[in-house]
This record gives sequence, structure tokens and C-alpha cells, in this order.
Amino acid sequence: MTVRDVVFPAGRQALYEKNRYSPAVRSGGFLFVSGQVGSREDGSPEPDPDAQVRRAFDNLNAVLHAAGCAFEDVVDVTLFIVDPETHFERIWGVAQQYWGAAPYPNATAVGVTWLYGFQFEIKVIARIPGDTPD
Repeated sequence: MTVRDVVFPAGRQALYEKNRYSPAVRSGGFLFVSGQVGSREDGSPEPDPDAQVRRAFDNLNAVLHAAGCAFEDVVDVTLFIVDPETHFERIWGVAQQYWGAAPYPNATAVGVTWLYGFQFEIKVIARIPGDTPD
């Protein structure tokens, strides 16, 4: 059995261990990042919806940074949104502040009914710089 090459962001390893999953795994030149939500350090949801999206991106960026990546290395994005008909435009507006310049990664938005008290979750796959040819 191959041992997973797990990446933990600084200061949050206990939270991931408590919940029994890895924040990200390196494999084949790519970084597969688990869904990131707008959780505070203790795991509780950020109450303000816009701040929750910002915190989700901050949590995502912490995982990417721990692996030597940045959002510019992201090639695939999946967004999970509770009640997207109501929240999509606002979430998309905040997300664009983190998105960066073109060319953009491909993206899929999925409407869901429940995210454990959160309104937004982002899951990505990133190319690890220097590990794979362009």
C-alpha cells in the first residue's frame, strides 16, 4: 500500500485529525484539496456569509501554500453552494476577488441542501509547480 503524501496547513492539523480526513494529498504532480469551508480555527462556521466565503478562500490558500502552490496553480474548481438561486451572485462576486487574472481554472458550481452549517465550500485540484510538464 502506498502511503499518502498528506499536506496540512499550519495550525489546523488537530481539526483535520479530529474529523478524520486529510486537507490535501499530493499525487502524480497534482494536489487534491479537500473541500474548504469558512470555518474558524475551532471549526465553527463564520456567521457572516461574505466573511464565510473569504475565510473559505483563506483556508484554501493556507492548504495550497503548505504544498508550495498558489491559486494560480489551480486547474479545477468545484463550488458547493447552499441555495444557489439566492446566494450564487454574492458568493461569485466575493470569489472573484480571489480568482486572479486569466487564464482561469475550469469551474463547476453545484447546488446543495446542506453543508454542516456552512453556505459555501470550495474543492480544488492544483498542479504542483515543477512536478509536471505544462
